[in-house]
Amino acid sequence: MRKRPRSRDIDPVQVAVLQRRLKSITEEMGLTLLRTTRSPILNEARDFVTGLYDARGRMLEQSEYIPVLAFALQPACENVIRFFGDDVHPGDVILHNDVFSGGNQNNDVAVFKPVFAGGRLLAWAACKGHQADIGGAVQGGYNPEAREVWQEALRIPAVKIVERGRLRRDVWNLIFANIRLGIVEEDIKAQIGGATVGERGLQGLAARFGRARLERLLEALFDGTERRVRREIAAIPDGIYRGESHAFYDGVTDGTRMRIKLAVKVKGDCITFDFTGSSPQTPGFVNAPYSATASALLLTFLMLIDPDIPHNAGILRPIRIVNPEGSFLNARFPAATTFGNSITGPTSDAIFRAFAKALPKMVTAGWNRFLGFAVSGEDPRRRSPYVDILFLSLKGGSGGTWSADGYDHIGLINCAGGILAQDYEMFEIHDPHFLVKHEYLQDSAGAGRWRGGVGVETEFEIRGDNVTGVAFGDGVEEEARAFGLFGGRPGSRNEIRLTFPDGRERVPKTKEIVRGIPRGTRFRQKAGGGGGYGDPRRRPLEAVRADVKNGLVSLEAAREEYGVLFDDHNRPYRHPRR
Repeated sequence: MRKRPRSRDIDPVQVAVLQRRLKSITEEMGLTLLRTTRSPILNEARDFVTGLYDARGRMLEQSEYIPVLAFALQPACENVIRFFGDDVHPGDVILHNDVFSGGNQNNDVAVFKPVFAGGRLLAWAACKGHQADIGGAVQGGYNPEAREVWQEALRIPAVKIVERGRLRRDVWNLIFANIRLGIVEEDIKAQIGGATVGERGLQGLAARFGRARLERLLEALFDGTERRVRREIAAIPDGIYRGESHAFYDGVTDGTRMRIKLAVKVKGDCITFDFTGSSPQTPGFVNAPYSATASALLLTFLMLIDPDIPHNAGILRPIRIVNPEGSFLNARFPAATTFGNSITGPTSDAIFRAFAKALPKMVTAGWNRFLGFAVSGEDPRRRSPYVDILFLSLKGGSGGTWSADGYDHIGLINCAGGILAQDYEMFEIHDPHFLVKHEYLQDSAGAGRWRGGVGVETEFEIRGDNVTGVAFGDGVEEEARAFGLFGGRPGSRNEIRLTFPDGRERVPKTKEIVRGIPRGTRFRQKAGGGGGYGDPRRRPLEAVRADVKNGLVSLEAAREEYGVLFDDHNRPYRHPRR
């Protein structure tokens, strides 16, 4: 560990107070987005991140309302700084989404606002959110037929949309002339508002501490975070830990499998994650840009160490990532990459498998894989377009872990705890859909001493016109079921099924555009459960009884998976092993 000089006048309590204030500013920025954005993707599902960065682009603090955005802003901020150099001024606002200059996904559009104090650049405030449309060939931004980035989205490299406080109407009009939905324009305005809240908060800190002292406190904060992360790494036995997993079907050739090969090297208080040997990039959109894979790695690693460690640039100092360009985890320009965020699940699987031996009480069993179905069309009630990613139906269960069952209906590991299921009434108000069923899916959780989280089953009737559905994900293959650990059983598979008004049924591929879905079609989705942890026969009888009583586990599964039977008085007892 390299040593840095420490200032004797730095009060560690003041550093801790500063860290909490930075966190509260990012949360205030988030509340601004929750209250002012119009798309349910942002104000209900909370698919966004807010953050503060110093003049060099180093992360000061973030609030990741979904975990996959853990590393989504710093690379883009660093690109903005390199591109504009000294040509930034008070009142500027910069837009960015380009995955080949630090972005993580085309639909995730970032707003950056430089923060000045005493006439000099002090820091940056930023908001990034998933937009309902971003141009490209398919409304909504998910295009399994894309073979290059231009077929996916409007690329927005770093560009000023407000300069010295004045809106650049020509640039603004150019961007939004290439985006289908007016709601996106309003949501970008809301993100500018969120960044302004961050700007005010940082200027308040500069006024309180003075610029020089604030910068010293921030350096002390980075150093303190680094020390905490190094202590966590040093507690892991030295060695090389290996894990593998696969993503399935590249959207072009049936039966394809993309391998994630990971070697984790722990030496002292440093750690290296090496993806060398992973599959080459695909011709379809099942690729990730570098920052998406880095986010997947960091969000998973942060689950394995002290959860109270602040989120700032100090986290990154002891971590090295080797991710060769040209693999499907770090695709070369001009590859299509919209599926990149969704590769987080397979990436996390490889990380958990790698650490299972070293950190058996920290890892979880597998989480349900992502299988989404974005619906777009015309709402006949308003004669206006609509888009919905259907977060309601895609949230499966998480994996069990030592001493705790998995979370039920928590959703994808890249969105865990952040992406909320849609409110039923708002779902029907926003979309021309009629909800028929949304309930826990019995026997979906992998059995274990600590079972996986339960998945869900959703059914609704489509009542829109000119409807197109886009399937994007995996988890339908037997091997893609959420894996069990230490004797635990795998979770259930995903499934999407469309039943047309004439009785015909269609099961879409996991990467496919389904055009011309008629009004009256029934949509059914099963989001699988998480994997179990430990021998199911060691699960307490009362826990099995409670799951049966609540309809989460059937009597048959209790008998076959847990070896539990019930007597005439509904009392559980263990069936003897055969």
